[in-house]
Amino acid sequence: MNLPLNIVIGNAISLIAGIFILFSMWVNDEKEVYKHQFSNAFILTISSAFFFSWTGVVTMAIAASRNAMVYKDRLTFNWTIFFIIVSLTVGCLVNTMGIVGLLPIIALVQITLSNYYLKSIKAIKISFIVNSIIYIIYFLAIWDFSSVAIESVTVAVGMISLLRLINLNKPIFCNNEVS
Repeated sequence: MNLPLNIVIGNAISLIAGIFILFSMWVNDEKEVYKHQFSNAFILTISSAFFFSWTGVVTMAIAASRNAMVYKDRLTFNWTIFFIIVSLTVGCLVNTMGIVGLLPIIALVQITLSNYYLKSIKAIKISFIVNSIIYIIYFLAIWDFSSVAIESVTVAVGMISLLRLINLNKPIFCNNEVS
């Protein structure tokens, strides 16, 4: 295949996937978040093939499966361990990019643990922000510039959304000055 053409096609597909990651960061309903995360991971599975990133294909396919289980409230401790073992084993076996190829594996393990242990939307958003930062580094390394742009915007949207959530939960005090 033609590498420049693959990069263009991969970036176009990644751009579509990026729309879903943005949606996942903006919504404040845990179930909605994982529906959009599933769509993002599924589409990134396809784009990773165009970048010849077999680690990306594997980790995104695992992420899509895991997100579907979280969405359906079926991610148990045993499934969490299973996804981590499969991610580490298969991800390392197909890694052809050295340290760069380890980034999606690290991100997948981080988010899998978060999916199981974190239940509040604030903690989930923080976890997604950390995950997006890992992926920004990875996408830069494989020349997936549309994903770099989308993930960067995603981090910004996530920070804004997180701040909105924090501000919603702050108590509002009245001014008790006597005139």
